[in-house]
Amino acid sequence: MPQKIIRATRRCERRVPMEVPVVLDGHRHLPGAESTFTENVSARGARVLTIRQWERNATVSFVSRSGEFRSKARVAYCQPLGGGFAIGVEFVEPQGRWVVESAN
Repeated sequence: MPQKIIRATRRCERRVPMEVPVVLDGHRHLPGAESTFTENVSARGARVLTIRQWERNATVSFVSRSGEFRSKARVAYCQPLGGGFAIGVEFVEPQGRWVVESAN
C-alpha cells in the first residue's frame, strides 16, 4: 500500500514580534469590546492575547487603538495561555494602514 505524504503548510509571511494595542469585539456569548495587545503581527493577520475563549472561524471586529486600521477578521485558532488565551486572526476586510505592509 502506498504511503501518504503529509506536507506541513507554512505561512507565506513572516511574523514580527510586536505589541500593538487593539480592540476586539463581536464575541458570540460575551458582549462588549475588549482592549488588548498583539503578540506578533504580519501583513495578513496577528496573534492576539485575550481573556475570552473564541471559537475557531468566528468573525471578530479588529481595530487598532490608534484608529488607523480596522478589519473584520477570522479566528484561525484559540489556544489556552496562562489565565487567558491567544488567538490567531486573519484579516478579511482590512481598511487603513496596518503596522506591517504586504510584500505583494
